[in-house]
Amino acid sequence: MKTTTPPVSQQLANEVNLPLMQVNAFITLYDDGNTVPFIARYRKEVTQGLDDIQLRLLETRLIYLRELDIRRQSILKAIVALGKLTPDLNLKIKQCNNKSTLEDLYLPYKSKRVSKGELAIEAGLEPLADKLWMQADGDANILGKQYINPKKGVSDIESVLEGALSICMERIVNDPQLLGKLRHYLSANAAFECKVAKGKEEQAVKYKDYFDYQEPLHKIPAHRFLAILRGKKEGLLKLDLNADPKQDKKTKSSYCESLIAHHLGFSWLQLPANNWRKKVIQKAWKGKLAGQLETQLITRLKDDAHENAMDNFASNLKALLMAAPAGPKVTLGLDPGLRTGCKLAVVDSTGKLLAYQTIYPHQPVNKTQQAAQEMLKLIKEFKVELIAIGNGTASRESDDFIRDTLAQQNLEVSTVIVSEAGASVYSASELASLEFPDIDVSIRGAVSIARRLQDPLAELVKIDAKAIGVGLYQHDVNQSSLSQRLGSVVEDCVNSVGVDLNSASVSLLARVAGLNQTIAKNIVSYRDLNGAFKSRQALQKVSRLGDKAYQQSAGFLRINNALNPLDNSAVHPEAYNLVKRIAAQEGVKVQQLLNNSDLLNSLDAQNYADQTFGVISVREIVKELAKPKRDPRPDFQRVDFAKNINKISDLQEGMLLQGVISNVTNFGAFVDIGVHQDGLVHISQLADNFVSDPFAIVKVGQLVNVRVVEIDVQRKRIALSMRLAVKA
Repeated sequence: MKTTTPPVSQQLANEVNLPLMQVNAFITLYDDGNTVPFIARYRKEVTQGLDDIQLRLLETRLIYLRELDIRRQSILKAIVALGKLTPDLNLKIKQCNNKSTLEDLYLPYKSKRVSKGELAIEAGLEPLADKLWMQADGDANILGKQYINPKKGVSDIESVLEGALSICMERIVNDPQLLGKLRHYLSANAAFECKVAKGKEEQAVKYKDYFDYQEPLHKIPAHRFLAILRGKKEGLLKLDLNADPKQDKKTKSSYCESLIAHHLGFSWLQLPANNWRKKVIQKAWKGKLAGQLETQLITRLKDDAHENAMDNFASNLKALLMAAPAGPKVTLGLDPGLRTGCKLAVVDSTGKLLAYQTIYPHQPVNKTQQAAQEMLKLIKEFKVELIAIGNGTASRESDDFIRDTLAQQNLEVSTVIVSEAGASVYSASELASLEFPDIDVSIRGAVSIARRLQDPLAELVKIDAKAIGVGLYQHDVNQSSLSQRLGSVVEDCVNSVGVDLNSASVSLLARVAGLNQTIAKNIVSYRDLNGAFKSRQALQKVSRLGDKAYQQSAGFLRINNALNPLDNSAVHPEAYNLVKRIAAQEGVKVQQLLNNSDLLNSLDAQNYADQTFGVISVREIVKELAKPKRDPRPDFQRVDFAKNINKISDLQEGMLLQGVISNVTNFGAFVDIGVHQDGLVHISQLADNFVSDPFAIVKVGQLVNVRVVEIDVQRKRIALSMRLAVKA
């Protein structure tokens, strides 16, 4: 459904608090096949400066509202077919902006198994139900006797009254306004309760915090709820939702029953114990609504927690992908191991594999001297500039071994411990098999470790983002939604940095705006057959890369030593004539504009604005000319783990250590301090002042100084603090 009705665009504008003009501009561009990265970078004039974060939010909500609208039309059609669409119901459905509320409205008309209430109506009991409801203090047995009819399946007074009660009860259960009131009340007041499963105390030790735990539903944080859900799934925890914690103190009855009565226009407290209405409400609440709403609340809480988990994963993934690259340097990658040895792989500045070797410097083999000789031979032969060490088993031992070996030879080569999360996934992938068909998977892992030091983004795009391991509970959330969310993050990161057209892999090219796996393969095939691209324009010769794909992708693709210097910048080809006009008016060549901040800063954008490029666009183009090869990623830094602190048992409380943030959550940040077990800096220990959002303080890949606060060797837990000063 491409056409967006005014209500959808207006609702979208209200939701994201943006002017309708900007929202309509985005929708028009989006429906015309433009990607979010392209709109964010090259259509700022049209959207009046919306950034990629705002655009992604608009995209997500636009898809939701359009799905809602499709469902709305389907529901309206179904109710019309039943002949039951009233003007009031039509208005409520059209004004509804929430999927669950929409389903509440549809519930009474939904095609389902014939209910007891409907069977009772067919048996002619509806008049009795009305009488009993209106004459709630009358004798039900006397009123009901005249409705006994064996031919219609009501052969005695019990079945007659049960049928009348079902009719009244279903009217309550199917009241969408009442459902909304109850759901709202319970969202604010229900309590969440958790206990350890009987006899599972030892197995469930990691969930010890939840053995006897309760918390108001609206207060429980997402990570805590997901931990409990995982414990329940493993059969170690039992959880319940006390859906009605407030009981009427006088009658000891359900508060929700009082709420239902009030909704229906009378006071629960004033009803006698045997009142018909009271009996109906109690059966509706306890027999149907309590369980139904409890399920809905837990489902909604789970959905919200999953959404939060995906948000956190996305934030961590972005930080990891945008980590500082060490750059195009000859790098030795080392995949550490003990019994199986350390796998070495040397790659050149472009990531091409030059040589590989397996050495055994550690126990139980202990060929330390031979290992040192073989490693030094590779370092000297290929003039290695960097050494990347995977952070798995024996990483610290390998780091010590390498540093000692280098020191003995007076060689200055930097060693960096690199996260190897997902390296094994790449090693065993079809992509790695095609790239290195005759090389062992463990050597492929060493290659990947070396490359991810050179350029984390270029290497990590080869791995399924879910396998990178920078989120919690990623296996518990909807995998399709997670893949879509992380895919957007990868796409935004790749296009933010830009891609070298002549060296990029298929995996990297496929993430460029406007391209896909097929076109990326065709680009690489064309490159292999015809040699390096000399211009962006040559892309149009690539099979299946049409005008739209070229428009969307060209600005994000860079060509070193291109015939046109603008082809190695973020200036889009559609703006080349504008740049030529600026150069001509300033009396210089295009090449002389690049990196010429003094000249560019003196330009008045108004002088070059026209119908195609407004002032905003001209300013963006001038900014790109000033820094044509700008990389938004930070400068490279390396962490120095403490020497001789290699395992958790080496730690002591009070130690000051350097580490690197490996994961950020709502409750704090995990830090790799080089002992094969990340420590946790709780949110309360992230800074001397109050912190409400850890993501505002730290990010994945950030180097930090921490103090060891507590060590639990048995549970493998390390408590750290970034509040380094100890109060006397």
